[in-house]
Amino acid sequence: MKYILFTLAFVFAAQVNAQDAPKTAKKEVVKQKKGIKFTQMEIVRENIPYGSDETFSFEFKNEGKTPALIQGVQTSCGCTTANKPEEPVKPGKKSVISVKYDTKRVGNFTKTITVTSNVSEPIVLTIRGTVLSQDTKTN
Repeated sequence: MKYILFTLAFVFAAQVNAQDAPKTAKKEVVKQKKGIKFTQMEIVRENIPYGSDETFSFEFKNEGKTPALIQGVQTSCGCTTANKPEEPVKPGKKSVISVKYDTKRVGNFTKTITVTSNVSEPIVLTIRGTVLSQDTKTN
């Protein structure tokens, strides 16, 4: 009999505690830090002529309230170079990060560029494309 009473008391206590929980869970509001926003995160180009001077331009806008300083642009390999603005980008203003790929490397490629700044978390940009062989003619 003791065990039955103990079990009933335990079940009753569990029910009371379960009813104390709120019936609707509040959604946690996460404020996103405003910073730099790119117009596109990936650029794809097919049929790039061999040895051409191909530039991929990533335009961005500073949507924050403080000047944005691009602290670094790290490419995924030595065949890709990136140029960043040297001066801080004022709030509401736009700027560009220019990326070049070595077009003497024939075939498909996918490369990433990681952008770090004082106003945003690191942002990863991507370039994709195909470099044609030297023998291929384009129209």
